[in-house]
Amino acid sequence: MEPNTEDNPSLTAALLCSILSLNVPPAFGNQMFELYQLQTALLRRRRVREMMERDRRRRQYLRRRRAFLLSSIAGILSLITSTNRPIWVRNRSPGQNFWSTAELFDDEEWKAQFRVSRTTFDYLVELIGPIIKRRRTNYRVPIEPRRRLAITLWWYARAEEYRSIANMFGVGIATVCIIVRQVTSAIVDRLYHRFVSLPSGQRLDDTMRAFQQRCYPLCAGAIGGTHIPIAPPRDNPDHYINKRGWHSVILQAVVDHNVCFTDVYAGWPGSTCSATVLSSSDLYLKAEDRPDGYLFPREKSILFDGVEIPVHLIGDTSFPLKPWLMKGYSQEHQLSLEQRRFTYTLTSAHSVVDTAFTQLKGRWRCLLKKTDIDISMMPRVVAACCVLHNICEHQDDCFLPEWNAEIAPPANHLIQPDTEPYDGDAYCTAEVIRDTVTYNLLTILDY
Repeated sequence: MEPNTEDNPSLTAALLCSILSLNVPPAFGNQMFELYQLQTALLRRRRVREMMERDRRRRQYLRRRRAFLLSSIAGILSLITSTNRPIWVRNRSPGQNFWSTAELFDDEEWKAQFRVSRTTFDYLVELIGPIIKRRRTNYRVPIEPRRRLAITLWWYARAEEYRSIANMFGVGIATVCIIVRQVTSAIVDRLYHRFVSLPSGQRLDDTMRAFQQRCYPLCAGAIGGTHIPIAPPRDNPDHYINKRGWHSVILQAVVDHNVCFTDVYAGWPGSTCSATVLSSSDLYLKAEDRPDGYLFPREKSILFDGVEIPVHLIGDTSFPLKPWLMKGYSQEHQLSLEQRRFTYTLTSAHSVVDTAFTQLKGRWRCLLKKTDIDISMMPRVVAACCVLHNICEHQDDCFLPEWNAEIAPPANHLIQPDTEPYDGDAYCTAEVIRDTVTYNLLTILDY
């Protein structure tokens, strides 16, 4: 029987030394055997790794070749066969929808239908056309910007159901909803800061001069609020019920002498009071965060009998009294002749707010009745309507009398809640300013 070299390190070492012709003492036999085993194990591991790597590359090659063959077969089949879809997009004959004939309207009929003149419409297309334009795809021709804007203006002017608008303009029902949202966002994002801003510089001087001609001095605009009807929202619907019992959001706005909006803040629930809405607005923060507490440049103020009277806004009794916000005296107390005259003059100048709201809702009747648009989108719709109102005023696109909602109210016309006076005023600097203007009104007007 032959000896096992694996169990006899000395014999293995002697054998290696004889093979390699090395003169190594026998004492190093164990070390030589361990070195031999280590080298052998390393060679085995390296060989195993090489085999595994070779197998991995082979499997990867086979997968790639199979994917290439499958894609080639699919490409060939797509060339020799075709899949006929039942419908990619519904073909609507241009002659069967309202839009196909709208371009042929004269200027008067165009304005009656879309509530803006053709000149104003073309101006709007020029401003937001590149934003609302969509790319052409392999499946369909995109709806052109003019028709997108026309659909949105039609919905603003009438707030009809999406189904009827879709039939009129030859588009899908869901498409009408998407277009209204996209065009509304484009108007607000691109045009709001361009056409809605507080007066400054020469505009401020012109506004003050115009209100002075209405017998009220140092006025930069009038602030007011109105309720916009909404459908009951899913979350906290009771918060949106106003004093008249219907769901609404509040629009707070500042209006100048030209019946244009210079500040718009919308979206608060209908149950909120005017003072709370004001205190959460950017307008309030802008005035209160200034060190001097004035909303407009202090150099425009005048000094009368030791009292500095700043340029300010005017509001109704539902707003708090501030140095930058004046209001008339409460009728609960007996007023002097001067106080009654001041209150009457301020109320008369403040009427520009009511005129602006009347024209806004008369032109865009989506603000007069409950719509099915989401509550989160409603503030942007209100802001977009205010922007369009200002653009019409700048373009001399006049408001037509037959649009007045008070003359021809809709069937579901909702009465606005009554104004509730704010009772949190305390004697302060604003009270001194109001008294000074009250008892020296004629003198200050001639100042």
